[in-house]
Amino acid sequence: MKIVIPGGSGQVGTVAARHFAEGGHEVVVLSRTSRRLPWRVLGWDAKTLGPWAHEIDGADVVLNLAGRSVNCRYTEANRREILHSRTESTRVVGEAIARAQRPPRVWLQASTATVYAHRFDAPNDEATGILGGHEPDVPASWHFSITVATAWERALAAAETPKTRKVALRSAMTMSPERGGIFDTLLGLVRKGLGGTCGDGRQYVSWIHEADFLAALDWIIAREHLSGAINLAAPEPLPNAAFMRTLREAWGTRIGLPATRWMLELGAIFLRTETELILKSRRVVPGRLRADGFSFTYPHWRPAADDLCARWREAHSNENHGKVPAVQAC
Repeated sequence: MKIVIPGGSGQVGTVAARHFAEGGHEVVVLSRTSRRLPWRVLGWDAKTLGPWAHEIDGADVVLNLAGRSVNCRYTEANRREILHSRTESTRVVGEAIARAQRPPRVWLQASTATVYAHRFDAPNDEATGILGGHEPDVPASWHFSITVATAWERALAAAETPKTRKVALRSAMTMSPERGGIFDTLLGLVRKGLGGTCGDGRQYVSWIHEADFLAALDWIIAREHLSGAINLAAPEPLPNAAFMRTLREAWGTRIGLPATRWMLELGAIFLRTETELILKSRRVVPGRLRADGFSFTYPHWRPAADDLCARWREAHSNENHGKVPAVQAC
């Protein structure tokens, strides 16, 4: 197959591109940054049609991962860039597919599990999950992420691509040992003795091991009946307190200083990020994947954490010998 990955130079995109390339597929990454990679990389601005659009004509799969990182302060300028980088890239990918003489069979469009409401009472699957934005007990700034997620999916729905199946990937945090990813960040806290409970620790953490994320992509590509929103998350989300305790145990450390809510708010200012990324309860489960027969290699966090810690140690050792390049943001 030929697979085109807009926004594929980030951490998750690099993991996906490597997976498809190792599977013998032709991979083309569209990126706003110039990098030398084992597959072809073409430039694009993520908002206007250009020569890159010819790569989509005749491709089998488009996996659009483009979008500015949300790991920043939600200033007015950053909000605009976060929103527009997602909706504009989705719109222009849709235009390229609509103009193609031989459009791709499937368009996998990144979305986010953050689209669901902050809640503790029940898990969110695709059929019964509650979309966020109306919770009375959350900071007003948290509603921005819902605005982004819903606008992102509306842009996908608005694209006129009758010959191309469309899937919105409502992904939880993808856990991979590479530098620059969320697991690397969380493990960094644990290694420094700071990986304790965040806030009251009740908020659920939804996650997915990279092996299951990649297997789910293969599964969806191969099954023509799957379209619309699909949750990419392990079936066993767990509260932050248990999540961090398990990660500490997997790494082999007992110390993890907790951080109260006010400490997190203060730290977020200095780190130029938002506490929503840590404090929102994301209790998301993969209803459609499991109903379709998909089997997770890592349904539980402890085996996943053990694997990721071991591979992080191995990669870090190799990195010190100059064998593993750092992953850059898209």
